[in-house]
Amino acid sequence: MRRLAAVQQKVPCVFLTEVKEEPSRKRHLQHFQVVATEKLNPRAEASHVQSSIATEKLDGTCCYVSSYQGRPCLWARLDRKPNKQADKRFKKFLQSHTSCKDFTWNIEEDFKSVPECWIPALGVQHQNGQPVPDDNGHIPGWVPVEKSSKQYCWHASAVNYDAGVALVLRPNTDNGDVLEIAAVPLSELLEQTLELIGTNINANPYGLGSKKRPVHLLVPHGALQISNPPPVNYSQLLRWFHDCEEAKVEGIVWHCLNGTLVKLHRHHLGLNWPNGAPFLNTRPVVISLSLALLDLDISSQDLFAAFSRLAGQSFDHIQDIHLET
Repeated sequence: MRRLAAVQQKVPCVFLTEVKEEPSRKRHLQHFQVVATEKLNPRAEASHVQSSIATEKLDGTCCYVSSYQGRPCLWARLDRKPNKQADKRFKKFLQSHTSCKDFTWNIEEDFKSVPECWIPALGVQHQNGQPVPDDNGHIPGWVPVEKSSKQYCWHASAVNYDAGVALVLRPNTDNGDVLEIAAVPLSELLEQTLELIGTNINANPYGLGSKKRPVHLLVPHGALQISNPPPVNYSQLLRWFHDCEEAKVEGIVWHCLNGTLVKLHRHHLGLNWPNGAPFLNTRPVVISLSLALLDLDISSQDLFAAFSRLAGQSFDHIQDIHLET
């Protein structure tokens, strides 16, 4: 029996939202946008969001570390989506109904096939042993990233299964204001989610690497805490996003003490992203890995070897790091 993977289906907005008939600021060709109202989401209020930990929402793709075939493995996000016929039927149903709750899915026939190794994400509801699609008609889930994967080659470049390590960007252990790029054992990341950012992810807003020398890094979710977050109040958050250097981020994710996560994206406030140099790019970075300690070939061409050749060096900004081609 397949076990369920970590992380809930979807992180809700910290405020209640409404739909505006205007072109989306987030998704190309989407002719509407979801915007925040000034009313706090009851789920956030019940979770005491005002006393939660505010962290930077990064613009990448979600990943997950868990065991696969007896070893720690990186998993890529893969939502199971309806086929054309079922999607057309679902959208037609939504035109005449205010909720999708009464729509009937046939999981065996209505959805595109996924690899046998696919597993649904934690939080996906089940009925009669079958996963239930979310309000968008998707079933969030994960697939393991193989060493030689072509479809997930950028994910694969950030892990080395021979050494059992991941290439991680995180706050430096000695100085939290400084970031570090380190080789972290996958065993230390088990059952955690991370964001993959880099050259070929979401138009690369952080300017990592180049076409000739792509760079992709994993950032643990919740690792980049916001030092002076504003109160969870619509007008104060809007002012913060407008005025503060630290607010040049895609959004905020609040980690509540009861485990609930809620978020606010810039587009929820009608603001553009990216908007100038991201705050991540203003922070100094130190390279804190050595392949000699990992017993790997420092002359190889992978990212671990390239960063290892810069071991101990510091940079004013992450985009200042230029790897050998």
